[in-house]
Amino acid sequence: MEKIKEKTPKTEHIGIYGGTFSPPHIGHMHAARVFLREGGIDSLMVIPTFVTPLKERNEQTSAHDRLEMCRLAFSFSPRITVSDIEVCRAGHSYTAETITVLHSPTVELSFLCGTDMLLTMDKWHDPETIFRLARIVCMRRENDAVNGELLAQKAEEYRVRFGATVEFLNAPPLTLSSSEIRMRLLQGEDCREYLDQSVLDYIRERGLYL
Repeated sequence: MEKIKEKTPKTEHIGIYGGTFSPPHIGHMHAARVFLREGGIDSLMVIPTFVTPLKERNEQTSAHDRLEMCRLAFSFSPRITVSDIEVCRAGHSYTAETITVLHSPTVELSFLCGTDMLLTMDKWHDPETIFRLARIVCMRRENDAVNGELLAQKAEEYRVRFGATVEFLNAPPLTLSSSEIRMRLLQGEDCREYLDQSVLDYIRERGLYL
């Protein structure tokens, strides 16, 4: 009697998009849309940090508020989930630890980063684990030649040092700064062109960034 072959579990391609998201703005939403469209992923997991180790700014907005704002901002696609994994873990949010938890034999992980993140990733906590368990996908903040050359050099350095896979999204970047938006909110300016209306309503209801 012929032995029935066991089915090989299908590999799921999950994108990871982490950050402080204080607040999540249209630039973040644009990056998520491009990642879903061009990043070769089945789904996207948005992960707000609890405390970002390399951030010098003292985050005044609670992790709970940032988590709720992300749920509002990224609700535009059923392929996106907002995870509280780092908020629940508390303490410093290390990407290597999060990727280790999410990794499995049936999951392929792709980590979305920006220009500044890619240029400094070798200084993060346990970069070897990040590069070993995840493909790195970079969304450029700008399209100038100088930064393009620096990014290409870093990608090659990471390939040689860590065996990393680094790829770049080709869509035009949407340059926008969370710190600039926070300043505009503090000054009472209209930020409807930068924030989803549901996020702006939440900020006003909670009295954030004042």
